[in-house]
Formats: sequence, C-alpha cells, structure tokens
Amino acid sequence: AETGTGAWLNDRRLRVSGTRELSHMLFGAGLPFGGRKYLKETLQDMARILPMTAGVRRNGTASLDLAYVAAGRFDGFWEYSLQPWDIAAGLILVREAGGLVGSISEKRENTDPLSTGNVLVGNTDGYKHLQKLVAVS
Repeated sequence: AETGTGAWLNDRRLRVSGTRELSHMLFGAGLPFGGRKYLKETLQDMARILPMTAGVRRNGTASLDLAYVAAGRFDGFWEYSLQPWDIAAGLILVREAGGLVGSISEKRENTDPLSTGNVLVGNTDGYKHLQKLVAVS
C-alpha cells in the first residue's frame, strides 16, 4: 500500500468487507496479557460485542489484524495502548482499502491512533458499530 495508490496483495486490489449487519460481522481485537492496562476495558468490550456479532478473533499481532481488515477478512478491529510501529503500516493498508481509521477516545477529540495508541478501524458500518460499543471507561 502507498498513500493515494490503493492497497494490493500481489496483483489483487484489497478492499474492506461490504458487510453491513452487525450480526454478520467478524471483528479482530487485541487482548492485553497479564494484568496490563486496559485488560478490564477490553473484556468489557468483548462482553458487549460477542453476543451481537459473528465473533471476535485474537491473532496476537495488530499488524496482521489490520491487514485482515484491509483484505475484508475482518469487518473491524480495536485495541488499546499500541505503539506507532505496531500500527503505522496497517493503518495505511486499511485506509487505502477503503476503511475508516480512528482512535478509541473518551472525548472523541483526538482521532489519531498513532498519538493515542488506541486504534479502531473497520469498514464503514463496522467502524460505526465499534465506535458505539467500544469506549474507554
């Protein structure tokens, strides 16, 4: 992917999924290990999201989850407290594949995940659903 030129996998253009209904959506999520910061919030998010969706998967690496959103394999992804090197390339992939990128924020004022470390991405509908269901408490 390169800004303004789209995202590609070999010779195939990447596009986020077209899924619109929350009950059919599959999401990716990062889950902090040990008693790390945001474990409680992530588990609360999952408790809200799991009953309403097709499921949540944890691959263990944000870069792969972001690539899955860009390729349409996930309808969205969220994770707290990431470093810029964990997400910078993946955010370009998602944007260039037609997805929305923002930050999980109490005030919704700072929407740059590179500065907050709290990332939320998805296709248009997946992003909107996650925005309502995921929140820093």
